[in-house]
Amino acid sequence: GFIDKYIGDAIMALFPDSPDQALRCSQAMLRQLDAYNDGRQRAGYRSIRIGIGINTGIVILGTIGGAARMDGTVIGDAVNLAARLERLTKEYRVSVLISDYTLYSLDHPDDWAIRFLDRTQVRGKQGSHSVYEVFNNDAPGLVQAKKRTIKLFEQALACYHVGDIGAARQRLVDYAAAVP
Repeated sequence: GFIDKYIGDAIMALFPDSPDQALRCSQAMLRQLDAYNDGRQRAGYRSIRIGIGINTGIVILGTIGGAARMDGTVIGDAVNLAARLERLTKEYRVSVLISDYTLYSLDHPDDWAIRFLDRTQVRGKQGSHSVYEVFNNDAPGLVQAKKRTIKLFEQALACYHVGDIGAARQRLVDYAAAVP
């Protein structure tokens, strides 16, 4: 992939060949951040967290602007949804969120630890969108616990979405006991 631009503290990168490349990059970024945070903790500073949103879709690539300032970039709904997913990582307290478009476009889905998180209304978009957490970079014990209890987690979400709050709560209590 390649970096398209820096937007404040965000980086927009494009991966034209495969969403698997974007996920490999996200995992490499998180590994580097872990190493950096180890040094920060030794120096007495707080750890830094990042959120990564990945979406797959058609974009328009071109030059934007006027005579005084021109910039090459991509625009389109796919870009906007990726930005919204990045913002949602804070709400869901996860490192990597992907869209269903990305999930269904993966060349090697079995390489990734992925779980459904929610169907949510995304700001500026019609209808709701499915969002999925990619958790390969969690601590090894946490990855295994999430994989082992994925059905219980999905049942809790299903109960919640059909309005059976009592059943959802009980399943989430059981889930939290297994995956604190």
